[in-house]
Amino acid sequence: MKLKIYLLILLSLSLFQSALFAQEFGLQLYSLRNQFKNDIEKSIKTIADWGIQAIEGGDTYGMEETEFRSLLEKYELNPVSIGADYDELRKNPEAVAEKAIRYGARFVMCAWIPHDGNRFDIENTKAAVKVFNEAGAVLKKEGITLAYHAHGYEFRPYEYGTLFDYMAQNAKNFSLEMDVFWITHGGEDPITLLEKYPDFVVMLHLKDMEKGVKGNNTGGEDVETNVVLGHGQIDIEGVVKKAHELGVRYMFIEDESSRVEQQVPESLKFLKSISLN
Repeated sequence: MKLKIYLLILLSLSLFQSALFAQEFGLQLYSLRNQFKNDIEKSIKTIADWGIQAIEGGDTYGMEETEFRSLLEKYELNPVSIGADYDELRKNPEAVAEKAIRYGARFVMCAWIPHDGNRFDIENTKAAVKVFNEAGAVLKKEGITLAYHAHGYEFRPYEYGTLFDYMAQNAKNFSLEMDVFWITHGGEDPITLLEKYPDFVVMLHLKDMEKGVKGNNTGGEDVETNVVLGHGQIDIEGVVKKAHELGVRYMFIEDESSRVEQQVPESLKFLKSISLN
């Protein structure tokens, strides 16, 4: 009898952990930036109609923030993460923390490190690490995690690795939001990077790259090369499975193409077809 109770307890704990780390496929609101220009509420309703709840945002597209947050609440969208500019984090991380609290966000994401043209080197990297560690410490006090979103220019060689390796190895108060498109575009493999830094990655951007596209380390590409997940050159299924294995919960679809309204439902269909057992 005691053994049976013990086994039931273990099963309950296992189910609890599975629920705790259940993956959520959300949407980065930037995907609908052009639609927001025309009708904000309609765009938010479209996301809800797709069956999406978890979102990453931060911009109100010209609407007063309180009103925008009310619309998110009306359509039951959960702003898990919001974006913040590099200079905001450098100059006033307290204000960034306050904004995240207003949204109820658990994460703050920074998507770009300012640099001149195609020049990005160790000095840029060290300056960014300092900013992210200091701002991340402020956010951490409020229970918020700062995540940097790499764009590919960070994978330039440095010493025995890359500038990205320097960032990851010196990150004390920030983590990584891995955009699989830009990781691939910059010459790295998303699955290999997940395995190399399993504790560094806290969120994903799921974005597939048209077959035949050749990457570089500029951090730029034609948005029309964004295709339906599972139809491009990136092993999206493998990435999702590896991230699930590592306990990465939030994965945001980001589709910057002009076909976003047609492609997101197809991408969701593909994601839901992935077996995680």
